[in-house]
Amino acid sequence: METETLEGILAEHPFAKGLKDDYVQLMMGCASNVRFEAGQFIFHGGEDANQFYLIRDGKVSLEVFAAQRGPLTILTLEGGDVLGWSWLFPPYRWKFDARALERTRALGLDATCLRTKCEADHDLGYELLKRFVLVVEQRLQAARFQLLNVYS
Repeated sequence: METETLEGILAEHPFAKGLKDDYVQLMMGCASNVRFEAGQFIFHGGEDANQFYLIRDGKVSLEVFAAQRGPLTILTLEGGDVLGWSWLFPPYRWKFDARALERTRALGLDATCLRTKCEADHDLGYELLKRFVLVVEQRLQAARFQLLNVYS
């Protein structure tokens, strides 16, 4: 039986796949294994965005609360996805709620730790920013398709 290492899990996650070994090592110093049970909130909108998550397996809903309707799911994430980019932009506060729909395992990356490493190594920061921009672009496309479905 082969034992998984945190480094191996990080290096094989689609977000980090192909990163230089040096960058994986730098990120490792900020990473930890986390698990959320079904129904557990991972974060709430307005709270400090102190981490982001690389989902290994499970499902997570991003939700917004509508006064007349209650919580609305705007996106469902699963294994291989990235959860959270609010840690990148001041004032570093979550914009949505995130809730595990089923038991979810992820790598949690400490935002302050990673921002500090990115400031010290701008090449690392640039590489991560390029990857996050792709995530943002994919999410904007998903929102566009949702709007087309709602209004067509």
